[in-house]
This record gives sequence, structure tokens and C-alpha cells, in this order.
Amino acid sequence: MTGRARTVVVLACAAVVLLTAWYAGSRFPDPAPQPAPGSVRLGPEPGEDVAAYRGRLPVELPPPGVEALALVQFAAELPGTAAVPVLAGTQPVTAVLRVPLPRVQTALRFEQLDPGAPVPAALDAARLRARQSAAADAQRQTGRAGEVAAAEARVLADPGAPSLLAVVVRAERAGLDAVAARPGVRAVHAAPAGVTPRELAVAPLLPEQVERADPLPDDGAVPS
Repeated sequence: MTGRARTVVVLACAAVVLLTAWYAGSRFPDPAPQPAPGSVRLGPEPGEDVAAYRGRLPVELPPPGVEALALVQFAAELPGTAAVPVLAGTQPVTAVLRVPLPRVQTALRFEQLDPGAPVPAALDAARLRARQSAAADAQRQTGRAGEVAAAEARVLADPGAPSLLAVVVRAERAGLDAVAARPGVRAVHAAPAGVTPRELAVAPLLPEQVERADPLPDDGAVPS
């Protein structure tokens, strides 16, 4: 094969490779980039003024007839049974549980809710999973952290104990307005329409955060 013929063959092969790559790219385009997990915050910013935070929430609600995820934040932790009527008209998605102990920092425990289960049963199952998580933390951790987790597990074992701090729900504007007006609800913070649960970063307002969303003291005695 002459040099000229060899050059023609190489160029032809390169053309085939380029055409194959173009065809594959046009037929199987790159998937659209997925939103980053935790890119949409629900809850006050660290150190945010509480009154200012609550004041900005109404304008963030979706338009009438539009469904969105929203964080329903209670004025104080509730037993699961007490939260059921408060959440009427919404689809609960995620429970946020926290054991309130005076001047003791306790964990926020996030539990996904079974969409096929009745709300009372779904919330109670979330409480039991949170208790198991706290008990596992108590076994794994030592010192004050282990003592706090053990105290959390004891409280979470009681279905009547107040431990439900907030719930992420899915609802239209009318449902969110109704929830926001019910006794015991401190704030309803809606995400933009179309946001999925994996995109949320949830940080509820704590009952003890009255003026600013600052860290709470952690110098109290742990109940034995």
C-alpha cells in the first residue's frame, strides 16, 4: 500500500469514528443535571431574627392551586396523635422528631413517612424508628453524648410523650393556609413548586429560639 493510500484509509477511519460519536451523542443525549441534595433550605438561617423569618414566609407560599413541599413547624413538640388534626388537608412526607430536655441539646431525627399508611400509624412508626436510632447512639457513644441519647430513647419509647417538632408536608396553597392558621403551628415554610424531598435541607425553628435562631445552651443536667 502506497503512502497516499495509507493516508486515505486513516482519514476514512477517523471519519467513521467521528460520525459514530456524533450519532451516539445525538441519539442518547447526556441526562439533565440533577439538583444538588440539600440545595433548598426550609427553616431559619443560622442567627436569623425569628420575627423577620416568620414575617417573610407568607410571600414564599405557592400560588393558589399549586402544590409544593412545606415545613410545618410547631410552637412546641407534640405527641404524634395531637399532630394528626393539625396536618389535615396535607400529605405528610417527613417527620422531624426532637426530645425537649431543659438546657440540653438533643438530636433532630428525620424519618421518612410511609405514604401508603394512615397518618397516625405513619407518625407512630417514625417515632419508633427514632427511638431505635437514639438507642443505637446510646450504645455507640460515651460520656454526656451517650447519656443524652439514652434519655432521648426513653422519652421516644412513650407514644404520648411530646417529641414531634415539625413535619414536611405536600399540599396546595389552601391546605397550607389552613394549617398555618391552626393552634400550635408556629410557622409554615414552603419550598418553591417543583422542589423534591432530596433537594431539601431542613432546619426547623426550635421552641426555645424566641428572638434569634442561635444555638441553644447545653449546660443542663441529663435526666437519669
